[in-house]
Amino acid sequence: MSIQTTNPATNKVLKSFDEMTDKQVDDAIAQSSNSFQDWKKTSYPERAAVLSKVASLMRENKAALSTLITLEMGKILSQAEGEVELSADILDYYAKNGEAFLADKKLEPEYGEAIIRSSPIGVLLGVQPWNFPFYQVARFVAPNIMVGNTILLKHASMVPQCAIAIEDLFKEAGAPIGLYTNLLISGKRASAIVSDKRIKGVSLTGSEAAGASLASEAGKNIKKSVLELGGNDALIVLADADIDKTVEWAVVGRMNNNGQSCIASKRIIAVEAIADEFIEKFTAKLAKLKVGDPMDPSTELGPLSSEEALLHLVDQVERSVAAGATVLLGGKRVDGPGAFMEPTILTDLNPEIPAYHEELFGPVSSFYRVKDEAAAIVLANDSDFGLGGSIFTKDIERGKQIADQIDSGMIFINHPTWTQADLPFGGTKGSGYGRELSEIGIHEFINKKLIRVSGLSDPF
Repeated sequence: MSIQTTNPATNKVLKSFDEMTDKQVDDAIAQSSNSFQDWKKTSYPERAAVLSKVASLMRENKAALSTLITLEMGKILSQAEGEVELSADILDYYAKNGEAFLADKKLEPEYGEAIIRSSPIGVLLGVQPWNFPFYQVARFVAPNIMVGNTILLKHASMVPQCAIAIEDLFKEAGAPIGLYTNLLISGKRASAIVSDKRIKGVSLTGSEAAGASLASEAGKNIKKSVLELGGNDALIVLADADIDKTVEWAVVGRMNNNGQSCIASKRIIAVEAIADEFIEKFTAKLAKLKVGDPMDPSTELGPLSSEEALLHLVDQVERSVAAGATVLLGGKRVDGPGAFMEPTILTDLNPEIPAYHEELFGPVSSFYRVKDEAAAIVLANDSDFGLGGSIFTKDIERGKQIADQIDSGMIFINHPTWTQADLPFGGTKGSGYGRELSEIGIHEFINKKLIRVSGLSDPF
């Protein structure tokens, strides 16, 4: 079978690659396992040097790498450049801080001495998505290479050139063979190799179905897994919010990455007192977005990642309208070549309508008006997902109190859910489990080994 790169702005196939054979995959696992035996013995400065070199190469090659991202999945070029920079920042963050994060922790037992030592566990399999083809990889790879683990990476099949480019960066940085290996295989084959005894842990960012499949295999084989799945983040607008600034952030929160982000502000919940003003200004902003070629610097909204993704989103909108939803703006694909969707707003939503529950992965906003903040909290929590969320208010302490009542992994006040190297990332409920980034993220795939020193006369 072949893996193809299709430019979603034109729907034209750019390149094709052959899938790896079973023997090639087995050889890759063997090489990664062998490499681990040496890599786990390296010092933290040696590991940091590799990550720093890869980060430097990313920045040096930002133009070429950003262009690959845009051509393969349609991200606006300026946002692709930002993604490459963020990815390099994550690599540098762990290169700089990893040793301190992994330092021995001294305990104080009643007798003798004891420490907790962080030790690597071996070969890890990462399954990563297309929507942030460098960032998603960086946040999984950087901490775990610093720990001393080795990496097998199955990337999304629609971004094979990005996947190959990342492996090439590690090679150019002088990483030992087997430290980072790209697997050109299908998702089904990735789940199948989880049972291989040489693989010690798995991490997936993607759909609920893919996460359930991988976690099931990991569970059956008693292996640690980390899952970052979908999201249906609420953006709550309270009566005292600065409406103009909130509208600006709501546009960014929903339309960043052409609306294809797990942490996008997909459900906008405005209290009745300011709902009319907010939706009027929000609709006007979305209506003015320039939709077009993601390589054009003036473009504000590019295509969805694929024709398949577009058709799925259009179907979700049509099913929701048939069930009673109202389209305030857009609602259709853009005429012409490419997988383009109009900026869209749906309202009059209730639990009987698909868009109330389903994740809309594209430039479609769901708008709700509620009586007060108590109703906003109830609605925000009425979701199978629990990734992120945001609250806009001038009363920061009140915002924090509301944040305590939202069932999600991340809550931002006066900013849409966002990401950076030194903040933990992850969710609850159907959005998965485990954390990536920050100090927390480096401790997921580690053996927390107790080393106890006792005197011969110490009691049991």
